[in-house]
Amino acid sequence: MKAVLVNCTLKGSPEPSNSATLAGVVTDELRGLGVSVQEFRLADLTLDHGVETQMSDADEWPRVHDAIVDAAMLVVTTPTWVGRPSSYAQQMLERLDAMIAETRGDGEPITWGKVAGVVVTGNEDGAHHVISEISGGLVDIGFTIPGQAWTYWNRGPGPGPDYSQTSAGHEWSAETGRTMARRLHAVAQALAPLREPA
Repeated sequence: MKAVLVNCTLKGSPEPSNSATLAGVVTDELRGLGVSVQEFRLADLTLDHGVETQMSDADEWPRVHDAIVDAAMLVVTTPTWVGRPSSYAQQMLERLDAMIAETRGDGEPITWGKVAGVVVTGNEDGAHHVISEISGGLVDIGFTIPGQAWTYWNRGPGPGPDYSQTSAGHEWSAETGRTMARRLHAVAQALAPLREPA
């Protein structure tokens, strides 16, 4: 079974990403369950704006698209900025929008039977709002969102340290992340017959 992690941090490599660090708890658990995970950091890619799978010859989104099509699970991780998902998270949803019109040989949507979950970090409030926005978009595109297929960490109201600068709250976020991975894996297994064209 395969999973794709799309990291919507604003930071390009090799700058450390708080979103990647917490998402690593989820992907480590998935790997422990025998899932192979392919990771993309959108800030490292050349991405065109739009709602099509291929926008230009330089556009690298098709690599991400093809990996998602080939996988059973999608994990999206994003920081919270001004109480909202990052601009890369919004761009990801816009590019995924093309999948609504893409079908398999049997006429079913190419997202049929695929599951998704969300990881959020930020030193401000808004994680539940961000999870809701991204999950709602993914449902519209055709993904199944299992119950408790999310984890988050935030500092709370007001300015403060980032996820990587403190250990406060890590235990809860990590355990929730491991639970998220198990939920994704279980539901992806249950939906496996749907991912096979009739």
